[in-house]
Amino acid sequence: MKRLVFVVVAVLLAATSPAVAQEVSPPEAVVTHQEMVVTANPEATAAGVKVLRQGGTAADAMVAVQAVLGLVEPQSSGLGGGAFLVWYDAATGEVTTYDAREKAPSAATEDRFSDLGFFQAWQSGLSVGVPGTPMLMEVVHGEHGNRPWPTLFTSAIGLAQGGYEVTDRTADQVNRLLGFNPDCANRLLFRDPTAFEYFTNGSETDCAAIPAGTRVRNPDYADTLRTLRSDGAAGFYSGELAQAIVDAVQGDLAISGDMTLADLADYEVIERAPVCTDYRGYEVCGMGPPSSGALAVGQILGVLENFDLGDDPLGEDFVHLFAQAGRLAFADRNLYVGDTDFVTVPVTGMLDKDYLASRAALISDMDMGTATPGIPPGVFDPTAPQENDTENGTSHVSIVDRYGNALSLTTTIESSFGNGVMVPGGGFLLNNELTDFSFAPTSAEGTPIANRVQPGKRPRSSMSPTIVLGADGTPVLVTGSPGGSSIIGYTAQSIVNVLDFGLDAQEAVNLPHHQNRNGSTNLEIPIPGVTSSYDVDALAAALEARGHPVSVRGLTSGLSVIQIADGSLIGGADLRRDGTIGGR
Repeated sequence: MKRLVFVVVAVLLAATSPAVAQEVSPPEAVVTHQEMVVTANPEATAAGVKVLRQGGTAADAMVAVQAVLGLVEPQSSGLGGGAFLVWYDAATGEVTTYDAREKAPSAATEDRFSDLGFFQAWQSGLSVGVPGTPMLMEVVHGEHGNRPWPTLFTSAIGLAQGGYEVTDRTADQVNRLLGFNPDCANRLLFRDPTAFEYFTNGSETDCAAIPAGTRVRNPDYADTLRTLRSDGAAGFYSGELAQAIVDAVQGDLAISGDMTLADLADYEVIERAPVCTDYRGYEVCGMGPPSSGALAVGQILGVLENFDLGDDPLGEDFVHLFAQAGRLAFADRNLYVGDTDFVTVPVTGMLDKDYLASRAALISDMDMGTATPGIPPGVFDPTAPQENDTENGTSHVSIVDRYGNALSLTTTIESSFGNGVMVPGGGFLLNNELTDFSFAPTSAEGTPIANRVQPGKRPRSSMSPTIVLGADGTPVLVTGSPGGSSIIGYTAQSIVNVLDFGLDAQEAVNLPHHQNRNGSTNLEIPIPGVTSSYDVDALAAALEARGHPVSVRGLTSGLSVIQIADGSLIGGADLRRDGTIGGR
């Protein structure tokens, strides 16, 4: 197992050096036969594998993985954030989903962000939703775990107390955000003294991130994990730690927030039925509202099902079709999707085969331009489209255990480093998840927007944790990715790459991305040693001839993919980030 993890890490390190990257081919799939963990960080993967080797379930391993990710990948997820989880239970053959999305405080009003720009809202106490991750860890472990809860924090506590090495990605993102400030002394980003001291050299005259490779300790985080270990989630949502969270939100140096102890005490993880769609004989199951993930991924697949996709996943014809399907899905997503505890979303109608066939009929050989929403069958609230779309920092975890259970988890604190505030004494960052709400509550004509701010509401998300079932009802693919609203395209493409084009899990991850979110058609710049090579300029020219507005750019997915075939687990890790695979 250690050798497998090392192989992936070695490829990653080689790919970060331009001189070496030209000589390194994209990674090949890792194959195991009993269990597998794929995450965005080698320390997190190792923690999950350790639990599985002790006989733990995927739920047990998830707790250990998330505890480590919150320490070593603080820009993407953590205890101060939220998550969506899809679970396949081998004993019952059932799929269920867990909604641990952050909630707006009870004092939130629809005009919360009306007078603010994104930067002001993001870097403020107003952006912080009530966290869901710690409770998710406890709930899923309680229902599906078999290892003692206190044992699952050993790896994370050891790293927090003894030290871990800062990654290139973390250091680069700290420096990028610091660069938005006018100078070191006048900071909006990393304005919080605790976070500033933790992530930088602490100098207000020459501030910079702690260099990659530096060994960092976080004893406050270790103490928080000890509290969770001894008191469970109650130790987070009440008591001294809860008070520290409230104080940090209400005492924000930019704009104070309004979260209260009562908001934390009232938080609940909701177990919801999965949203599943049939695709060429497979059942693709994911997270429904408040996530738009399963709906948008399902719509893309449902539109594509009306076409012969050919045999080239980077061919002009398929990329054109995939872009048009993305346009249609995002048009519906931006109009209809919000928290179903507050708005009526036509979930069944949006995935209706006849409806999607009618949408597919709108596709021609030329780019359709900005797609307009359709009118799916079923009941829904009159709403207006949402314009702002600012989702960002996330991480994805895929796990299959020896018992046949499968878990797909997408976890987030929203933008890089959340809202930038580290809870004093807690060692973790707060989220800025509420900026996923529409900043305007209505259209100019006064029509309500489905994803408007309301007290206690969960903001719309694009997170798309997915488990694909075969004809016998057992998993054949576990997939998902970080990447803001691009998650939808990354996840849908990974599914098509495997099911339609016959790629293995790693080949599916390595393939350069292409997608359209009802704007430009984005094509990924190939990365030597990380992605497959292709003639991106030729493809761009061919699409432009069809009327596509094309953007050639970096598309930083973080796919974690496990393919189950012929008794083997075939892993795909994304070296666009720090993806690693472990198992046996």
